[in-house]
Amino acid sequence: MSIRDTSAQDRIIEKRVSKKKLGVLAGIGVAVLLLLVWLLPGAIRLMGAGSSVSASRLQIATVERGDFVRDIAADGRVVAAVSPTLYARAGGAVVLKVHAGDKVAKDQVLAVIASPELTNKLAQEQNNEDAMQVAYEQAKIDANQQRSKLQEAFENAKIDAQSAKRDLARYQEAYQKGAVSKLDVDRHQDALEKAQIQMQHAQDNLGMDDSSLTLEIKAKKLAYDRQKLLVADVQRQVDELNVRSPVSGQVGQLFIAQTATVPKDAKLLTVVDLSALEVQVNVPESFARDLAAGMPAAISGNGNDWKGAVSAISPEVVNGEVVARVRFEGDKPKDLRQNQRLSVRIMLDKRDNVLTVARGSFVDESGGRYAYVVRDGIAYKTPVTLGPSSIDKVEILQGLKEGEKVVISGTDSFNGAAKVAISN
Repeated sequence: MSIRDTSAQDRIIEKRVSKKKLGVLAGIGVAVLLLLVWLLPGAIRLMGAGSSVSASRLQIATVERGDFVRDIAADGRVVAAVSPTLYARAGGAVVLKVHAGDKVAKDQVLAVIASPELTNKLAQEQNNEDAMQVAYEQAKIDANQQRSKLQEAFENAKIDAQSAKRDLARYQEAYQKGAVSKLDVDRHQDALEKAQIQMQHAQDNLGMDDSSLTLEIKAKKLAYDRQKLLVADVQRQVDELNVRSPVSGQVGQLFIAQTATVPKDAKLLTVVDLSALEVQVNVPESFARDLAAGMPAAISGNGNDWKGAVSAISPEVVNGEVVARVRFEGDKPKDLRQNQRLSVRIMLDKRDNVLTVARGSFVDESGGRYAYVVRDGIAYKTPVTLGPSSIDKVEILQGLKEGEKVVISGTDSFNGAAKVAISN
């Protein structure tokens, strides 16, 4: 007996979808389509990039236009600009009058050198000076006496000539009257000529002897003056046995012990002039070629700031560095001590209206030949030409424009790729 099924009783029920649900599904589809359209360019860029790097590993800076100050920052220490070393001007035993660290005034006696040789030499030369002075004074007295004698001889000869002339005149008058003979007249004529010759010789002797006496006095005077100079020189050497401070300041280092016997030109001690302080800094050799005396500097420390200028640059390079001195300008700072640490910034150059970007490791990593410019999440390798650099900035000569974003740190992970995606 067959059993009848219920197929005759079944009927298809149509499933109806509401319009509201259809609208929601259509909206979702449109949103997904728009999202795909929006992400498609980025996806294409990501596929075109050689690699992807997280933005958290990078440092990005903006290219700016403005003033560019190239400077050097370094730590320096306070040193004395004037710190003379005193030497022994003669050999002998040295008695020190001060100790290391003592404050001293200018021309104060710091040490005394005992030198019997110099003191004895001074006494001998002073005696020679006295003897030469006596000889000089005696020569002047002798010359005056000799001049008096010569003048007297000349005056006597002159009187004799005048007397002979008068006698001749009387005998000539008597001869004309027949009172005397011609022989008497001739004898008095000869006497007049003889007296005139003697007077001329006396006059010549007066002139010649006067010149001779003048030369003799001059020779004595020159010898006396020369001896005075010699005494003055030996006196200077004796005075230098008292070692005096050339400046006001503080005794630095002592090189000898008390009462030590030293040779000539031996180092004795140093004096530090605390009123003339400078800051000594070590500058990298790469910046040293741009340093020049007179460049402005800013000095800071102990909460104070001072203006300064480069005063000296050492020509010697030690361990890749050059030593430079910076002097204080204006009012001298107070309460500074030697070897105190200060910060120094030296301005090498200042330029107006130039393109700059923050300095980063990309300068050394690329050798300054290229930089990575960020556009729409992609870093593009771009050839650039860099100019001088300072502590925090580098000048852009070619390859970049104002407002562009540049990766300044972290490019070591780019491996030189032409494009690198930057992910958030």
